[in-house]
Amino acid sequence: MERVFVDRVEAGELLAERLLAIRDPVVLALPRGGVEVAEPVARRLGVALDVLVTRKIGYPPQPELGVGAIAEGGEPVFDLRLLARLGLTPEALARVVAAERRELARRVRVYRGERPLPALAGREVIVVDDGLATGATARAALRTVAAAGPARVTLAVPVGAADTVAAIGQEADEVVVLCVPAHFRAVGQWYEQFDQLTDGDVLNVLARNRPKG
Repeated sequence: MERVFVDRVEAGELLAERLLAIRDPVVLALPRGGVEVAEPVARRLGVALDVLVTRKIGYPPQPELGVGAIAEGGEPVFDLRLLARLGLTPEALARVVAAERRELARRVRVYRGERPLPALAGREVIVVDDGLATGATARAALRTVAAAGPARVTLAVPVGAADTVAAIGQEADEVVVLCVPAHFRAVGQWYEQFDQLTDGDVLNVLARNRPKG
């Protein structure tokens, strides 16, 4: 099953069609890229949009290689198999984790200010991102959500690597994925337009979909 999306907005509109049965959910986007996907979802479901901030923990010699992730309010989640292959331990990444905690805190302040995460206890929650590669950030986010006691959690993404989609099912009640390509290299290859978003882009989307109260 392969499909190339025009952009994140189109992907979000298509994703929303698969989520219409979920009534009055809390929609949480993983910034930055997940915010543009989540906006059409929140609009179609008639609910506000908020963010759950995550940060990838990169392999120091190759920071783009994610060996784990951390979400606001949670502890680092590591890919222990990958760490073992790289000859690393979580303790060896303490400096990287500390730096990512600082950046995570900065983004929380920028995106939400003093406003806390929405109350999730007993609620239906949809976590949205623009794709699943290693799944590290999604896993960290889902564990933070689970700790808040929601009634049900759905992870919704337009595209994902097959092995990651299969593994992440243990972290959510449902995983909704539009496209699981046979040959997956990176999330961006499945979008015609995949521009990197800025903090300003995220703030503009949130301003249009600000939670009430």
